[in-house]
Amino acid sequence: MVRIGLVGIGFMGWIHFLAYRRLRGAVLAGVCSRDAGKLSGDWKSIRGNFGPPGEQVDLSGVKKFRAIEEMAADPDIDLIDVCNPTHLHPETAIAALKAGKHVLVEKAIALTTAEADAMVAASKASGKLLMVAHVLPFFPEFKYAAEVVKSGADGKLLSAHFRRVISRPDWSADIGDAAKTGGPAVDLHIHDTHFIGLIAGVPESVFATGVVENGVVQHLTTSYDYGPNGPSITCSSGALAMSGRPFTHGYELYLEKATLVYEAGSPITRITAGKSEVVTLPGGGDEITAFAEEIQTAVDAVTTGQMPDLLSGQLARDALVMCQKECESVISRKPVKI
Repeated sequence: MVRIGLVGIGFMGWIHFLAYRRLRGAVLAGVCSRDAGKLSGDWKSIRGNFGPPGEQVDLSGVKKFRAIEEMAADPDIDLIDVCNPTHLHPETAIAALKAGKHVLVEKAIALTTAEADAMVAASKASGKLLMVAHVLPFFPEFKYAAEVVKSGADGKLLSAHFRRVISRPDWSADIGDAAKTGGPAVDLHIHDTHFIGLIAGVPESVFATGVVENGVVQHLTTSYDYGPNGPSITCSSGALAMSGRPFTHGYELYLEKATLVYEAGSPITRITAGKSEVVTLPGGGDEITAFAEEIQTAVDAVTTGQMPDLLSGQLARDALVMCQKECESVISRKPVKI
């Protein structure tokens, strides 16, 4: 049985908590927060852009900690699940790794490349897993797309366009604070760069234009240059929409033998020569299902000691680098090498 310690009881901590109820071979053993009310189980103030609102939860039998050092020192914790704000990820994860704990840290891995590199180095030095919770590849529509590209059954990926749009976040003070999250170009857009890195690798360079407010990139459109033999990939992502505009994401993938079209709320359409069909996918369900599969993958990795590719710290680090280079390109209005 893998014993999980949850650090950070906000929106994402709540989503992970709901996912724990669906895990096999794992149990919530401890929670860590500086908020006494949260430690008592009063999570009713939690709100987010998906999933149910927080509620009163039963934490009887679950250890309570006020500091990560206390949790990391507890021998009854195997895996520390880091769900506090992004700017706290490095110090939290490194403290846990140095204490000999496996770590699952919510995306983004960190706010700077140097911090991400320090986390990866701490994992190597400790011999413990550093896994980064990028959930997108666990959603059926994105899992399917990644498998199609990887299999090569429809030929080489020639081109792709991704889109991710939200309204300006107002459900949390932390989520709207760029100093804590990196702003939409990191906190939101890193979903895209992680997935692009997964299916196509790291590009040679990026060129991006965007909207900048108070020094923070709020929206961008990027072209990823993979050289003359690589795919042509673009992405538009940002948080400029009015509050009445619901969240949406999607893609169009152009392979040699098929085109895949997906928009949130609709099934994937697969178009081949002379034929168009709706793709029926197994699984599905609510958003919590994808998070449960993601965390189950981390739990299984702790059991086997093998790093799962989809939760790779290096892949998450590379996704952050892409976001940083894109922001640099927006500001300079020039292509930037990776």
